Amino acid sequence: MNRTRTLGIGVAFVLGAFAGGCQHGIAQAAGLGGAGPAPTSPAPFATPPVLAGTPDVATLVARVKPAVVNITTVHEVKAPRVGESTFPFSFFGNGFNPFGGTPHGGGDENGPPGGGDEVLKQRALGSGFIVDAGGKVVTNAHVVDGADEVKVKLSDEREFDAKVIGRDTRLDIAVLQLQGAKDLPVAALGSSDAIRVGEYVVAIGNPFGLGDTVTMGIVSAKSRAIGAGPYDDFIQTDASINPGNSGGPLFNLQGQVVGINTAINPNGKGIGFAIPSDALRDVLPQLESTGHVARGRLGVAIQPVDLPLARALGLDRARGALVGDVEAGGPADKVDMKSGDVILSVDGVEVAHAQDLPRLVARHAPGTTVHLAVIRDHAPKTINVTLDALRDGPAPASRGDAAPEHTPSLGLDLGDAPNGGAQIQRVAPGSDASEEVQPGDVIVEVNRVPVANATDAVRQMQATAPGSPVLLKVRDRRGGRTRYVALERN
Repeated sequence: MNRTRTLGIGVAFVLGAFAGGCQHGIAQAAGLGGAGPAPTSPAPFATPPVLAGTPDVATLVARVKPAVVNITTVHEVKAPRVGESTFPFSFFGNGFNPFGGTPHGGGDENGPPGGGDEVLKQRALGSGFIVDAGGKVVTNAHVVDGADEVKVKLSDEREFDAKVIGRDTRLDIAVLQLQGAKDLPVAALGSSDAIRVGEYVVAIGNPFGLGDTVTMGIVSAKSRAIGAGPYDDFIQTDASINPGNSGGPLFNLQGQVVGINTAINPNGKGIGFAIPSDALRDVLPQLESTGHVARGRLGVAIQPVDLPLARALGLDRARGALVGDVEAGGPADKVDMKSGDVILSVDGVEVAHAQDLPRLVARHAPGTTVHLAVIRDHAPKTINVTLDALRDGPAPASRGDAAPEHTPSLGLDLGDAPNGGAQIQRVAPGSDASEEVQPGDVIVEVNRVPVANATDAVRQMQATAPGSPVLLKVRDRRGGRTRYVALERN
């Protein structure tokens, strides 16, 4: 909840006169008389011209601000009556309520008699922008999550009730419909892909409930993964973003929306994150028409490819998404995709990093056939996959056994795993392996050869030339997830 408080500030002006005749000097300074000509009024300030090469932010803001809105949500929450509350603090007077609803009136500090819960109204604030003259507004899904009422205020002070007509929690985007709105100003969507690191951007929103606040900065980075979900692809900016800015627009200097301000780093300054406008463009038609987003799915578990893995897999550099597990009966399984395949592109679009793959696949509707460029056993291969619909819920079970990692020459002590494979019993401190695996992980393959026990694993490891990478397929003890690890044999 945002609360504002007006602070009274006293300002004292001190006039002084020096070098003789202090009283006369004071009189002149105060305009109370004395010799000399009457003071002339200063010329009024002229509007300075915008210097060549500098952005005209004032004109930009005047043009785009009418399409930016402030959002207030109301959540009805049940709370114990004050007499029963276990809240550990006392409050002064009748005007402060920890739930943000109407404060209790009368009675002593223990509140009115009687038991049971009461319904209080808790308010939260956010921002958004208009994308349709008929009153469709884009904001963050978390801004309106669980709201019982949504109200939207325009920059001209008009206020509308709003209804949530579409929500995509995976991208954290929601679409609202303003009730009774028409002929509204609209924000234009720009290309987030076209913006460059270092470009100026302007954020407008409702931080701390102040409303219509403008900040400016640059694009600090693109394609940031911050652990917010499967489609992490944020624009990082140093334009000031604070609580209440969520859902508001990030503009380029052409006045186009290139991002949706979404997240901040509470431990840092000048670090904010925005959802790219291109991601919004992909899902907006579905959110407006059906209220949800249908995405395709491949049916694989993947992991990043680092430099050691790239060497072991025969890649020229670290790139692509390495397939760890293939879901039994899933789309990838039906076309014989294998654990250990490296997906390099989807329909010709490069998978530079593993996190790119979910986004590229999700852009396609269920039932679409996509063309995957794959490296398998050091050889290129093209696989055509018809996508299923992405489902909510837990990750699918993997096919076959999964596995963990290494051998004595790699700083590992191995034992036989109960269900096959070599279980890591000890990892030498400070070894390369200590950063990749831990006791309890199970090695199921060494250099693409399945191993039945610790003896098999050691034999395969010793067959690798010293100084060459050993490729291990490992089943993680913590979650059973299969992944690959490359370690150099000493």
